[in-house]
Amino acid sequence: MASLALIDVDGTEHDLRAEGRYVDAADLAAATGWVHKPVGLCRGDVCVPLLGRVVTGPGDDSRIDLRAWAEALGLLLAHDPDEGVAALAPSAAARHQQLGDGRAPSLALRDVDGNPVSFDDQSGHKRVLVTWASWCGCRHELVAWQQLQDELADTGLRIFSVALDADPEDSRPWIEAASPSYPVAVDTAHVTAERYGITNVPSVVWVDEQDRIVKPPTIAPGDDQFVDYTQIRSDQHHELLRAWARDGALPASAAGDLPERTDDEQLALAERRVAAYLQRRGRVDAAKAHLATAQELAPWDWTVRRGGIKMTGGDPFLGEEFTSFWETWDASGRPGYTPTT
Repeated sequence: MASLALIDVDGTEHDLRAEGRYVDAADLAAATGWVHKPVGLCRGDVCVPLLGRVVTGPGDDSRIDLRAWAEALGLLLAHDPDEGVAALAPSAAARHQQLGDGRAPSLALRDVDGNPVSFDDQSGHKRVLVTWASWCGCRHELVAWQQLQDELADTGLRIFSVALDADPEDSRPWIEAASPSYPVAVDTAHVTAERYGITNVPSVVWVDEQDRIVKPPTIAPGDDQFVDYTQIRSDQHHELLRAWARDGALPASAAGDLPERTDDEQLALAERRVAAYLQRRGRVDAAKAHLATAQELAPWDWTVRRGGIKMTGGDPFLGEEFTSFWETWDASGRPGYTPTT
């Protein structure tokens, strides 16, 4: 059997034996924990009944139909058997169920050198999740966030930064230049974007001491270097953050839940994960094909659209592709670009 790289919902890559849409059942169970049993698909004490759905190969329990398996578990699948790679993302309904209690989703990521860093380690503190990317002017703002962290350290506030890039090396120069004391993760699978509903950067999310999300994603530049472009002053966010850190006062934009996502938007992230995997391995044409699918599925998601321009060698700042996208987006009212108020 050939080999398949399966990118899980948490960004973990698994190597499986595969042939077309079928994967080795033992490999899949070892990788994901989901075991095919007579009662259904089981992981630990949790079993999902199949209700007549067939997930094994014809007359062969040693192989699993990957798409049927994913559908049974409420997962969306982007699969390129020719390139030997597939990626999973939760369906919109599964994601909504997972986020139903209002608690901050877990984030266990890696820094630019591959060392583990966890947003969960800051539990018990007021936390600010700051997302940025090398394809955004906000790559210059890590020092500004350091200044804010230093200013508010006595309140117990913790900043946790995540670069939404396709390759850790894209973000390395900016991280090393700023040398921040707060944790900086590089999320090549964009798990952060999926779990927190982030479609543009620089976005921030506030989480309180009880791990509750008290302000869903809003745009918050670290400083005013690009205020003519963003049309949002950094003090719109920073003054409100100071009030929350010191006095517990929440702004008007704290109302509401994490953004909902459609199945198309979720599948777009799975397609983008496949594209990023292929791009990192030099298979640029195949990466472009999956990226085009992702962009069609989620036309206003900048982590897919602008991030994809950088991923496949284009200019995400002054290039014609970006300029055309920006003009269309701006004329449409800047969807997804909500400032902190």
